[in-house]
Amino acid sequence: MVTRRLFLSGLGFGAAGIAGTAAARTQRLPIVDVDLRGSIDASEHGVRPGASDRKSKAFARLLKDAAAKNTPVFLPPGDYVISNIALPDNTRLTGVPGATRIVYGGDGHLFAADGANRIELANLVIDGANRWLDDTVQGLVHLRNVANVIIENCEIQGSSKTAISLERSGGRIERNRLSGAAEHALYAVESRDLSVTGNHVFDCGNGGILIHRWQKGRDGTMVSGNRIARIAATNGGTGQYGNGINIFRADDVMITNNHISGCAFSAIRANAGSNVQITGNTCLESGETAIYSEFGFTGAIVNGNLIDGAANGILIVNFDEGGRLATVSGNVVRNLRLEGPYVHDGAGFGFGIAVEADTVVSGNTIENAPKWGLVLGWGPYMRGLVVSGNLVRSSPVGCAVTVVENAGSALISGNIFEDTPEAAIAGYRWKERTTGELAPDGSAAPAHLTIERNRTG
Repeated sequence: MVTRRLFLSGLGFGAAGIAGTAAARTQRLPIVDVDLRGSIDASEHGVRPGASDRKSKAFARLLKDAAAKNTPVFLPPGDYVISNIALPDNTRLTGVPGATRIVYGGDGHLFAADGANRIELANLVIDGANRWLDDTVQGLVHLRNVANVIIENCEIQGSSKTAISLERSGGRIERNRLSGAAEHALYAVESRDLSVTGNHVFDCGNGGILIHRWQKGRDGTMVSGNRIARIAATNGGTGQYGNGINIFRADDVMITNNHISGCAFSAIRANAGSNVQITGNTCLESGETAIYSEFGFTGAIVNGNLIDGAANGILIVNFDEGGRLATVSGNVVRNLRLEGPYVHDGAGFGFGIAVEADTVVSGNTIENAPKWGLVLGWGPYMRGLVVSGNLVRSSPVGCAVTVVENAGSALISGNIFEDTPEAAIAGYRWKERTTGELAPDGSAAPAHLTIERNRTG
């Protein structure tokens, strides 16, 4: 590690602050602690801030020489206009936070690496200037087959594609500001034990943090403590784009304690991701379903999330495609809408929590769902549901449960339904209601349903 220590002394603008009292002269207050011992100062090797990218070759040569010596490179404050930089193994590049700016000069790519053991970028502003990137890269920073990526405390902005693109890489992406990307803030495919923590992601065109795999398998990425806002879906679609955090085919992923707002589609969307944990997230003003676990997954924990404002709250669905086995507990879901970003030919929008197979739903609070509070099964696709200890209020129908032939069993027990004027619990054949009120004891319920000890009011 490289550390430079800067101090403030004689704080203030009175006589003591200007001349300095004895106490002020002796008291030295550290404000920055960055170790730069043994680093190479780029300005001493002919790489200085400038208005053109004529220094790209010198910059690349400096990185190569420093990496060969296993030595970090320090960039003093200023703008460095460069292009087409291949980052060698053991690149360690750092600057002054907010003051060292690397500006993409165009005509190719900015930073790329393939097959390195370690790449570190820290304390840099990396500006793509919205310039064209060629087909050799997917992002402004494009790293492939890098065992240990460390990108921390950087501001990466204005990419005409994705801000950071990782393929078959591991490491950590930590405490960065990723903004203004035409595509995604971070696209990581086939990761190996990646950590994405404490980043601020905002104003991206098609997605926030994407954790994908080409083939379904173990991934193990941890996505925690990020703040994500204003994610658009400029490519349109029905959920492929416009998500704050998107998991696709990646198993064993943890999504915890993120703050996500203003996404065109989902705050968190896990598609075919098994053993996913979605815990402790705040999801505000989602355009479609706030939290999704869908299609070919086995195992999902959705616990302790707060959802305020969405078309739907939480969906654990697609049993017809193998989606099954989950717990949904301790969530607060409120203030939903009947309108979504497209015309839905299925159940539509306006419901709180929907589940289909081998799932426990307990201890959740749902308020102001304009259609259904709880949705259990869809057509024949329902099996092994336990729904207990939930509170549903201010919804036309508290719980809509499928009564289609060949639907599996469901236990609906010990829930409270308040202000559900059409029904607390009612049976449906897809979208059509076909039973009267089934609460509180389910005496008129079909045989596949056990309904008991629910309270209505």
